[in-house]
Amino acid sequence: MNRPAFRSSLIAAAVIGALSLSAAATAQDAHRAAPLDQPYAGQLAVNVDLTDAAKRMFRVHETIPVKPGAFTLLYPEWIPGEHAASGPIENVAGLVITANGKQLPWRRDLRDMFAINLDVPEGVGQLDLEFQFLSPAPGEGSLFGASASSTPNLVDVEFNQVAFYPAGYYSRQVTIQPTVQLPAGWKFGTAMEVASQSGNTVQFKPVTFNNLVDSPLIAGEYFNRVDLAPGAKVPVHLNVVGDGAKDVKLTDKQLEQQRAVVKQTNLLFGAHHYGHYDFLLTLSDHTGHFGLEHHQSSDDRLPADFFTNDDMHTLAASLMPHEYVHSWNGKFRRPADLWTPNFNVKMQDDLLWVYEGLTDYWCSVLTARAGLWTPEQFRDTMADIDASMSERTGRAWRSLQDTADAAPLTYYGGGGWANWRRGTDFYPEGQLLWLDVDTKIRELSGGKHSLDDFARAFYGMDNGSYVTKTYTFDDVVNTLNQVQPFDWAKFLRTRLDYTGPELPEQGIARGGWKLVYTDKPNAETKAMESIRHGVSLAASIGLSASKSGNIYDVQWNGPAFKAGLVPGLSIVAVDGKDYSPDALKDAITAAKTGSAPIELLVKNVDVYSTVKIDYHGGLRYPHLVRADGKDLLDAIATPRK
Repeated sequence: MNRPAFRSSLIAAAVIGALSLSAAATAQDAHRAAPLDQPYAGQLAVNVDLTDAAKRMFRVHETIPVKPGAFTLLYPEWIPGEHAASGPIENVAGLVITANGKQLPWRRDLRDMFAINLDVPEGVGQLDLEFQFLSPAPGEGSLFGASASSTPNLVDVEFNQVAFYPAGYYSRQVTIQPTVQLPAGWKFGTAMEVASQSGNTVQFKPVTFNNLVDSPLIAGEYFNRVDLAPGAKVPVHLNVVGDGAKDVKLTDKQLEQQRAVVKQTNLLFGAHHYGHYDFLLTLSDHTGHFGLEHHQSSDDRLPADFFTNDDMHTLAASLMPHEYVHSWNGKFRRPADLWTPNFNVKMQDDLLWVYEGLTDYWCSVLTARAGLWTPEQFRDTMADIDASMSERTGRAWRSLQDTADAAPLTYYGGGGWANWRRGTDFYPEGQLLWLDVDTKIRELSGGKHSLDDFARAFYGMDNGSYVTKTYTFDDVVNTLNQVQPFDWAKFLRTRLDYTGPELPEQGIARGGWKLVYTDKPNAETKAMESIRHGVSLAASIGLSASKSGNIYDVQWNGPAFKAGLVPGLSIVAVDGKDYSPDALKDAITAAKTGSAPIELLVKNVDVYSTVKIDYHGGLRYPHLVRADGKDLLDAIATPRK
């Protein structure tokens, strides 16, 4: 999954060798037996009527072959890539189960809200389920499939939203036939293969249930499909839907950049693990914005002006490279505790610093290698990450490892205090961790080896196979040692388990650069402020705020904190004048040459108060400047041939 503000696996019918279950895969609630790795008798079918997508209603009819007796249906709970028990069952309504034309009573399991229990009468061989998935309205919901997924012009469907499956079986042992009905004239994109199409009804070839969940669909009135690997034996396409015709068109330069992403990624890994690949890109201001990885596709959702606004294109350019890398890292190679036999066995996220952190590192590198970013923009990104993580006050109590361990909590945790809570820091600090590894390999080997060699060794086997290969911490360490002998276990654990005031990663310095602050924002910061119209002053007075003055975050024990500011307050005035981001920045600049504190009028619900921030350090924005040693950052960002 991507960084959620702007962001599964096609598992074959057999696992490599005699793959044993991890502790996460075998751990079950005491009242339900572990799922069996044997075929489920009969084939399920699901028909998803999307003709009311504009009204945010997905109407579902599902048939499930059964035998008489006690029976349990499961709604997918742990969705690969979402790293939490995030299945949006709260959006399922109108569930009616019938058999032989008669409605059957059912009851939700009191110990498992994602399980439906019922008794199948004698003489019944099939259940018919009718229900609706009620997609959230714009601004409602949370992340991923629980966020807004349709507009009058388009729809995004993650099939875990619209299907139940029988308990007691590996999801790869349950086969299902999917059908969708689209609004008239809409076109669609998906990794699934079409069996037949009649008008607006599309029937897909039967797939295993895990592959159904791994194969989202986008459709819309305004649709564009372009070839990203012309002439290649393995097809890669970009499918785009949007709310307007102008939004789905790429310029010639943008098309070449996206093609370069495919080329550079395949050069990096030296093998691919899909039969074909489809980027599924939704461009709308009325859906959720995120990326979610799948083995042969990615569900990428960005603002409508991604292709038409240069600042937006720069800021969000790394999303699709991130999700594409996940086809290798996260889907083909997956942490052992994140592989589960079905979607209702708990996952463990302790290796997300590899799954997401390394993916985030590679996505930045590949965004630069593909020309979506210039070398300067790549360095600006790394400067912002280095500064942000250096200012993470929560490192005093929370290690990087714990941000991964606690991911099921922090993805959907409360807002505010981002620097103190730390949240999903395994994304940005994970980038710094793997830059640290990359530069260390280059240093130790005298430039003969790099993390590119690890990429080929760890992901570059079994070309064309998409049978998941799991890994452990020791597997990561052993492969690093094959690339360059070193005490990698100690190197990684020292950084992963560290708590204290200093940023433990040193890849920027080892790469020949150093972090400095000036009173001028770098290009990425300018673009971010242009798009979001807010202000980020974490490195100076220690807060970030919206255009209207709502305080998003406050640095724990920073100047704003000591003056009494907290997230959720609203700034009304600055030094006696109406608040604006520019007014606040002007006040910080003026205070640098004076002794008077910065005076803010703030509002807490309906109570007004005045706070005085005794800060005189001026504006501080991060930049990278050359230091001693070789310039490894530019070498890392250079395209491969």
